[in-house]
Amino acid sequence: MNEPFRIDRRTTLKWVLAASAALPVLGRRALAETPDPSQAKAVAAQGYGTDPDLLRLYEPGKLWPLTLTATQRRTSAALCDLIIPAEGESPGASAVGVVDFLDEWISAPYPAQREDRTTVLAGLEWLDLESGKRFGRDFADLDGSQMTTICDEICFTPEARPELANAAGFFARFRDLTVGGFYTTPEGMRDLKYVGNVALPRFEGPPPEVLRKVGLSDEPARGAT
Repeated sequence: MNEPFRIDRRTTLKWVLAASAALPVLGRRALAETPDPSQAKAVAAQGYGTDPDLLRLYEPGKLWPLTLTATQRRTSAALCDLIIPAEGESPGASAVGVVDFLDEWISAPYPAQREDRTTVLAGLEWLDLESGKRFGRDFADLDGSQMTTICDEICFTPEARPELANAAGFFARFRDLTVGGFYTTPEGMRDLKYVGNVALPRFEGPPPEVLRKVGLSDEPARGAT
């Protein structure tokens, strides 16, 4: 493949945009027309009630029943860490709770999340089936090179073989969710060197250079005559 499966931390935003751009083309199709009903527990309610109070902290499963089985969580953790592995002082994706985030996301009763649920569950099942065919083991039990062998074929949607189009669509969506989950944690923001949302002892207004740039200052630039 011409495109690596692993996300470069310094070009993460490019990956996110690429993954997002691929979704409308694929229509976020599921890998299977009819997912295993034992895995895809339908939300029976006609509506989803009121939205959660975003100012409260909720324990996992408090808002709605969670979806992933122990096997699916292992597969998710392995794929998360393949996408964003531990590097230097930065932890891997699973170490900061990305699997918990994914489980909450696909368990939510909202339309977009329910669509992602079908895609993710079918994709995780495909990974384990494909791993079994090639190596006789579940995906989470493979070594890094074996995981790479499978993911290299689905990591770049434009170059995926037609029969792997749905698997590539799953990988693109899973990668997008993994990146979103990781880089909104404190560890992920530190990895990006993000310094926003920091309290300042005082605010002296925009710098003069900025005001001049937008035409809100008559003060001449430094060195101007």
